[in-house]
Amino acid sequence: METMTPILSARNVHICFNLRGRVLHAIRGIDLDVCRGEVLAIVGESGSGKSVFTKSFMGLLDANGSITEGTIDYFGADDGRPIRLSALKKEKDWLKVRGREIAMIMQDPMTSLNPLKTIGDQIAEAVTLHQGLKGRAAHARAVEYLRDVGIADPEARSRQYPHEFSGGMRQRVVIAIAAACSPKILICDEPTTALDVTIQAQILELLRRLRDKYDLTIVLITHDLGVVANIADRVAVMYAGDIVELGTADEVFYDPRHPYTWALLSSMPQTGVKGEELFNIQGTPPNLFAEIRGDAFAPRNPQALKIDFVRQPPYFEVSPTHKAKTWLLDPRAPKVEPPAAVRRLRGQGARG
Repeated sequence: METMTPILSARNVHICFNLRGRVLHAIRGIDLDVCRGEVLAIVGESGSGKSVFTKSFMGLLDANGSITEGTIDYFGADDGRPIRLSALKKEKDWLKVRGREIAMIMQDPMTSLNPLKTIGDQIAEAVTLHQGLKGRAAHARAVEYLRDVGIADPEARSRQYPHEFSGGMRQRVVIAIAAACSPKILICDEPTTALDVTIQAQILELLRRLRDKYDLTIVLITHDLGVVANIADRVAVMYAGDIVELGTADEVFYDPRHPYTWALLSSMPQTGVKGEELFNIQGTPPNLFAEIRGDAFAPRNPQALKIDFVRQPPYFEVSPTHKAKTWLLDPRAPKVEPPAAVRRLRGQGARG
């Protein structure tokens, strides 16, 4: 990862949706820097706000949703001028950002591909739009991208249609289309969810290679901490529309401090013990239509303190690169030991 220079910066971002006269407060005051050249993983349960937050980088919020407070600034433009993404309203302005500056890979590759067009034509379309190449030159570049993402016999495959590809191959094609846009930031929304474990590892390794070759900054969205263990530089843990812990991958895996991070790590199959029941997080996420008092995770946290139900914790700094929003880090808090699964991970980190 390059020096920690932000390519995108979010400050106090709030996003709300109007649903039948009610307001759903989906994102609640997020502060986050995405740094040049890094792989930043955003992790959390379904409904925690991961996709909503990152879609706001590209103006892809649903019509009933909007940024109601805060700023999102992008610093990667070739002319060096920052772009205030949170202030863009017109589609023509967003078209200057989408694809050529920030691209996104959606969860289901089949819904992202046109079943009536060949794979080569779909990649060439992105090449023409964002790189200015046409005809044979665009097709040759499309074949090159197929080769880059590990498609065997790319020339022949470029003439085939999406239904002739397996799920893993379709995901590679979608990644090729995104890379053909020549973006600075690539957002990957659950890119391995529907794939088996072996293919998951191949896709993650592919993303790492493309990051190095094309100088990409990658934002990886997932609900599975295990997926990001070997690819992420930093990890942001989201809960109920807020980032509750942020640190390097090693810090979040081997020295986590927020009880929600403890719960996520404990519920990974990799941390289970043979013969023992796998841990699961009790309860449900909070109702985002209602005002949240205190720590949003408190009702599901068996180790919650009284203050967790009254006041929202601020960030407490664990190290210059690691912080968490939990009252357990307050010097006045009682000492609370993490679950056994997390203590085992700490031991692995110490040995590593």
